[in-house]
Amino acid sequence: MKILTLLSVFAPYLFTDSVTIENSAGQFFSSGHTNNWAVLVCTSRFWFNYRHVANTLSVYRSVKRLGIPDSHIVLMLADDMACNHRNPKPATVFSHKNMELNVYGDDVEVDYRGYEVTVENFLRVLTGRLPPSTPRSKRLLSDDRSNILIYLTGHGGNGFLKFQDSEEISNVELADAFEQMWQKRRYNELLFIIDTCQGASMYERFYSPNIMALASSQVGEDSLSHQPDLAIGVHLMDRYTFYLLEFLEDIHPSSKTNMNDLFKVCPRSLCVSTPGHRTDLFLRNPESVLITDFFGSVRKVEITTEVLNLTHPIQRVEGSPVNGESHREVYSYVDQLPVSEIIHQVRVPSRQQAPVTETHTSVFVLCSFWEWTFLVCHCRFSGEANPFILFYFLF
Repeated sequence: MKILTLLSVFAPYLFTDSVTIENSAGQFFSSGHTNNWAVLVCTSRFWFNYRHVANTLSVYRSVKRLGIPDSHIVLMLADDMACNHRNPKPATVFSHKNMELNVYGDDVEVDYRGYEVTVENFLRVLTGRLPPSTPRSKRLLSDDRSNILIYLTGHGGNGFLKFQDSEEISNVELADAFEQMWQKRRYNELLFIIDTCQGASMYERFYSPNIMALASSQVGEDSLSHQPDLAIGVHLMDRYTFYLLEFLEDIHPSSKTNMNDLFKVCPRSLCVSTPGHRTDLFLRNPESVLITDFFGSVRKVEITTEVLNLTHPIQRVEGSPVNGESHREVYSYVDQLPVSEIIHQVRVPSRQQAPVTETHTSVFVLCSFWEWTFLVCHCRFSGEANPFILFYFLF
């Protein structure tokens, strides 16, 4: 009777737990997301654009802290502010006043630097159209189960983004590149963030599925800088990325913060511009999308129930260790060839032609002398030269 009473009391909880486990398992196996990638690009050169490098390095530092390894990050910096001769603190890039936070660090890995940061290289990284000699560290090796974070910062305008004051990428070119990525199954979901003037114009032409886009300013608005530093002499960051960094500092790998919280990271009262976002191409509800789905690491495995039958039974190989005894082959360096033998080596005669000795040479010269004497005498006494004799002596 007591057992029945206990079962009646705990049955709803057991049933609820089983349903929760089944739902979690179903959600896991239905998800096509198994890995995260990040492409972080600063498109500006020159010292007065210090803040754009700090913007990119701040996002780089955050995604690394949340678990995305350098092997899954493509970092493109158009200028090396850390080694600029105007930098009062060499090998550092700061994002806060009074030099509180060095976002350059000791383990930064820049994949594209200086004049390597071009529109062509950026599009090649996205679409995978790189030369075969390109190392893995400079490739975006994503697939159809990859969530990709693409962050851009620099100087832009209505429908374009400048690269190093020498070229531009348009919103149409960027939209077509994303479509190529989708057609080539290079991403599962894509988060696009841009911190430039009139940044919202860059995602207006997007038409590929599973893309969520955020911008620091609307069309016709400027994206403003933040935190001027007297010691360095320039602004350290842009406003939107500054508050984005503050938001990410409170995120940990197991955080449940979603994308709706990210949309509110920098209101107009703080940014002075109007941040925008676009979610109509994204299939999931932003409330169900965790921040770590793009900014953190993913550790998902799939469990299979299939039984693998070995075609051949495991057999012991001859010479394998018995009773835990391991046999190690002894290695040693080969003795160096003595210098005397290297200098005074005896030349080995060739197999194709035997060497001519002095005796053979003397006999050959002697025979040649008497043959020519005979030829001269014959021609002198006979008065004519026999052609057969001439042919014999000449050849």
